[in-house]
Amino acid sequence: MSAIKVMIADDHPLIVEGLASVLSRHGLTVVGAASEATAVIDTYARLQPDVLVLDLRFGDASVGGLDLLQSLLARFPDGRVAIYTQFDQDTVVREAYKRGAKAFVPKSADPADLAQAILKIHQGETVFLPEIAARLAMLSVHGDQSPLARLQPREIEVFKLMAQGLTNVEIAERMNLSPKTISTTSQSIKDHLGIHRAADITLLAVKCGLIEP
Repeated sequence: MSAIKVMIADDHPLIVEGLASVLSRHGLTVVGAASEATAVIDTYARLQPDVLVLDLRFGDASVGGLDLLQSLLARFPDGRVAIYTQFDQDTVVREAYKRGAKAFVPKSADPADLAQAILKIHQGETVFLPEIAARLAMLSVHGDQSPLARLQPREIEVFKLMAQGLTNVEIAERMNLSPKTISTTSQSIKDHLGIHRAADITLLAVKCGLIEP
């Protein structure tokens, strides 16, 4: 199997150099980079990478990163783009996925998370890091308020584990809480959401992007 070819679009040379080193340790090959927004699409067309790692802010500020993402995918509909940026406000994350990004990894995350995201999106997956998935569940990628907006952060974590089929005892062990606490929390979650069947819980978690189908 040939190495996955990665292009990096970022205006910080040290980040490009550091990412190239990290990604190479995960069997990925950085084939080139673009340091200006105006050069991203032409460089992409020339290199034809398997995955583009795209920052959302460039020093030249000639075009916004989200608009650049949209323009690139309009020209290359099969392009696979992982956003890697420090600008991770909820609305930015939502717009990135709406415009076609396959992964959103904040620069505050472990670079190894980016490597894993690249491997997954190369296989055709859309990647949601746990913290990103929880935030999107509160907003909904489609712009409508999610039912999970009624839940507290700890309840969302319990809900996600419920959706994965874990029992109250297993969730308690995972979260280092008592089974009684989890039992009370899970019942509260079901009451808030108005759903009680395991299949409906899983379906909602998939719809909100908390777990993969």
